[in-house]
Amino acid sequence: MTLPIYQIDAFTDRLFAGNPAAVVPLESWLSDEEMLNIAAENNLAETAFFVPTENGFHIRWFTPTIEVDLCGHATLAAAYVIFNIQKYEGEEVRLESRSGQLVVECKENWLTLNFPVDLYHVAVPPPALVESLNAATMLEVYKGKTDYMVVLDTEQEVRDLEYDIIVLSTIPARGIIITAPGDDVDFVSRFFAPQSGIDEDPVTGSAHTTLIPYWAEKLSKTTLTAKQLSKRGGYLKCELVGDRVHIGGQARLYLKGEIETE
Repeated sequence: MTLPIYQIDAFTDRLFAGNPAAVVPLESWLSDEEMLNIAAENNLAETAFFVPTENGFHIRWFTPTIEVDLCGHATLAAAYVIFNIQKYEGEEVRLESRSGQLVVECKENWLTLNFPVDLYHVAVPPPALVESLNAATMLEVYKGKTDYMVVLDTEQEVRDLEYDIIVLSTIPARGIIITAPGDDVDFVSRFFAPQSGIDEDPVTGSAHTTLIPYWAEKLSKTTLTAKQLSKRGGYLKCELVGDRVHIGGQARLYLKGEIETE
């Protein structure tokens, strides 16, 4: 079987930045094992698969080791393929997923994800989190549906963070969000998910379902700008709208090809 595959740099307006994701459009679902094998072979943080439905598409996301419930940058990458390669007509596309219905709007080279907010609460940091970030002064710690979020004082502390990735990998969570106010944006972040096979994710759309409501309340504003301070970096336009968050970014096509599965 021959399948198309695309690699998209998401949350960036230039190549070799943002977060790369593979996208595999399908006519019907492959087995879970086949999709996991493809994701492992791609060896990227996420591979998105989607199939057409009566009202849009159904999307699923795989890391090299597991299927996940939600992924922002791979959804942005899939939407880029739908709008720009498959030439989908209209300004928005609806995607059914394990996290409910998602909507992506395309306007003037910006793709905006419409995701549900994360429900998070104040948490006592697990011992492994304290140990792995022992040089950091944690102002606040929260636990969302899948991640811990640690708030630091300054952007420089996030940028210069020292951590023990081995200890970090023992924390019972999908990943760890580190955040602080930004110098030239409203907030900055980094995201670590060794539990999911990703030491540090370049740009994490799903983490912003926690970050946006937190910073909207903290800064008393609903429209925000954000940067993720990974080596590749990423820029996001964010908005809190009731119990939804809008996460906007740009994307670039890096690679297109074919997969031979037999």
